[in-house]
Amino acid sequence: MGATATIAEFIVNTGTADFPEDSDGKAIKVIADTFAVILAGVGSEVAEPLQRYLESARESGASPILGTGRTASPETAALINGTYGHSLDYDDVLSMMPAHPSAVILSALLASLNGKPVSGKAFIEAYIIGVEVGGKIGLGMTNEHYQRGFHATGTLALFSGVAALAKLHRLDAPAIQQAFGIAASMSSGLRRNFGTMTKPLHSGLAARSALTAVRLAMSGFTAAPDIMEAKAGFYSTYGTAESDPEVTARGLGKPFVISNPGIAVKKFPCCYATHRAIDGVLTLRERLGFDAAAIDKVICRMPPGGMHVLTYPRPVTGLEGKFSLPYSIAAGVLDGKFSLWSFSDEAVRRPEIAALYERIDAHETESSRGDDPLFDKRSSGSRGFVEVEVWLKDGRKDQIRVDVPPGSPSRELTWDELREKFMDCAQQAPRITTADAAAAFSSIRALGKVDDIRTISNRLH
Repeated sequence: MGATATIAEFIVNTGTADFPEDSDGKAIKVIADTFAVILAGVGSEVAEPLQRYLESARESGASPILGTGRTASPETAALINGTYGHSLDYDDVLSMMPAHPSAVILSALLASLNGKPVSGKAFIEAYIIGVEVGGKIGLGMTNEHYQRGFHATGTLALFSGVAALAKLHRLDAPAIQQAFGIAASMSSGLRRNFGTMTKPLHSGLAARSALTAVRLAMSGFTAAPDIMEAKAGFYSTYGTAESDPEVTARGLGKPFVISNPGIAVKKFPCCYATHRAIDGVLTLRERLGFDAAAIDKVICRMPPGGMHVLTYPRPVTGLEGKFSLPYSIAAGVLDGKFSLWSFSDEAVRRPEIAALYERIDAHETESSRGDDPLFDKRSSGSRGFVEVEVWLKDGRKDQIRVDVPPGSPSRELTWDELREKFMDCAQQAPRITTADAAAAFSSIRALGKVDDIRTISNRLH
């Protein structure tokens, strides 16, 4: 049996009873986080052009666009919610892809409901299947897919969305193979667009394409049933000589991604590759009690490849600031905390920030590689370790090594931390009251007992 057929059979035959005991709890945390970041996107830079796009389309539909009170066709709702979810780079990280699959999965699932009640339990099951399939496709493709310039959130998390939809709507294996074949010809996303509105659009396009592919397959549309493994198929075209669809097929459920290695939930609203440096700066600031005026210099040592996607040494916009290590360090030194405002145009352009740049030395070094045999397979934000060293004008100095950032699977955010993030994100959607946000968060936390997921999406609509 080929890899495409094996994936399809896995989706059909695997369910809640097969998952590890801790799966639901871990999945619910990421689902809560993803609802939050979609709401935050309503207040982001992408909101206004997306609103104009929606109005120019003049279409009708009943699928909710969260946080806006607006509805649209299923595909358009998936596009906008998916873009909102990645617009602030505040969404989840699955380093083995490496990608941000959850906004793709949730946006596609919510748009597909079409007035049909779906239990929280079924929603969780579909989500976990989507994460599993996408993660193992990433493993089979290898990290070189990303290094070549593809943004895996657009190219690979698309298949997470297809798998989740196929599970939720109980497609049979042949139909799933057709959906994968259709979706493979819609896979897209280039890293050159990082730091622009088109980066989060990749997430929206993937959600829309996943929904379109599944709906077409359910309608009898055909595609190559062996698209993943065939010559001129997905792996041979989008991958490298090291890419192997059989690695994906053999790895499904062994172990389940949701539990091992798990998914990271971001504590800071910016590129994951900056998070260990930010954590180091904030820890040293608290330890030494310094402010910006006290700084003589800050040295940040990153592992090889750790700055690969951090392409803006002197950002001029909030979007560029999310991919700037010097800015992230400077903001940590100056403010001692991070919020959504930290990555606004106003925050990035502060003269106090510019004054700190000459005192910051951020660079890659072999000494931060570590001894991990899987180093070259890890993403920029999870390979090796990061060292931050602070020198103060009064002669004091200190340094810290950070191996994993807060919010990573081994340093999970607490429910209190997650609630704080959720409520902060919900404030970016003016139509959502504090009471509705709090009630929705409580319902999501008990998602396995919710009879109809629409009771949550309606509160957050």
